[in-house]
Amino acid sequence: MEKLITVRIPATSANLGPGFDCMGLALDLWNTFELYRGEGSGISVASHGEGQDVLPSDASHLVAHTMLEELNLHAPFDARSQAYHIVCHNHVPCASGLGSSSTAVLAGLLFAHALLDSSILRTSAGLAQVLRRAFEIEGHGDNVAPALLGGLVVVASHNGEVIAHKIELPPLRLVACVPRFHFMTAHARSVLPPRYARSDAVFNIGRAILVAEALRTANAQLLAKAMDDRLHEPYRLPAIPGAIEAKRAALAHGAYAVSLSGAGPGILAFADENHEAIGQAMQSAFASAGGLSARYWILNVSLAGAQIIV
Repeated sequence: MEKLITVRIPATSANLGPGFDCMGLALDLWNTFELYRGEGSGISVASHGEGQDVLPSDASHLVAHTMLEELNLHAPFDARSQAYHIVCHNHVPCASGLGSSSTAVLAGLLFAHALLDSSILRTSAGLAQVLRRAFEIEGHGDNVAPALLGGLVVVASHNGEVIAHKIELPPLRLVACVPRFHFMTAHARSVLPPRYARSDAVFNIGRAILVAEALRTANAQLLAKAMDDRLHEPYRLPAIPGAIEAKRAALAHGAYAVSLSGAGPGILAFADENHEAIGQAMQSAFASAGGLSARYWILNVSLAGAQIIV
């Protein structure tokens, strides 16, 4: 088989407390995807690592599905006329709130454009096109934007275009703890109210700005005051067994700010030290209060985004 392209894409944590659907952070935990062309016809997918026992091995896999959909947008594409094989090396846990589906969507889009015209992936306009399509597929860009660009990214839409502003950050280390709990994004959205009070919207707007500034300046005291939310965490945390207790445990063991990672069930704890103790405390809280086993990762923020090797 002929290898056509390799992409490495980092995990992400979206929302970051008050930054609901508009702010995300890239993390130094990576999925790697390889696209091969072979003889015969059809598409096959091999997954290694996270999710290898449950992810599909055919064209229904999210990477393959996204690639085919994107190819068909540009020209009719018959997957049966050519053999493609995708290899996924997964380190980002599935359905964790750490953006695993965003890495798959981006990989599929990057593969499609590599097949259409690989030179586009070396231009800012080409990457902007990929980001716009990822935004359309995901419905919001707070996971896909930092996965593509790295670091802290604030994202919004404007007249059909995507505004993705990357904010430069100092080095930052945190703990991500993920319980074994099936909490899909669709269900996480279903628990949210259809309307919010104006006071809650104002509460979040101010704090989202402060969270971005606190991360940019490594101001732990400011982040501790600003990392609060009224739009999604009050509704989602109680739906995850042990999550409220895990958040309290992280703060009690030295974290200065804690938030859901994305829609959950993962939790992100920001700290300058005692990362192992914080991870173990969250793990124990999920077990004792929620009856859930959990894993944790001590991660740096990734200032780099997706890496493309053609």
